[in-house]
Amino acid sequence: MNTQIKSIIKSGLFSGIVYAGLMAGFDYSDGQDFKIWKFIFHASFFGTFMALMTRYNLKKQADKEKNKTE
Repeated sequence: MNTQIKSIIKSGLFSGIVYAGLMAGFDYSDGQDFKIWKFIFHASFFGTFMALMTRYNLKKQADKEKNKTE
């Protein structure tokens, strides 16, 4: 795997798990029980979104560097 794919995967996993953890913490503070399916949904949905945004930003940055060298 190249470094771009690794950074996309790391970004998606890390941001998805952090977001899902924060949402679970807010649910817990409201007195709700921990629900694994809700945690998985939040982690996968937000993680996928952030991975796509990272991919877009890396692509945009690469295009900008390519145009700068030309």
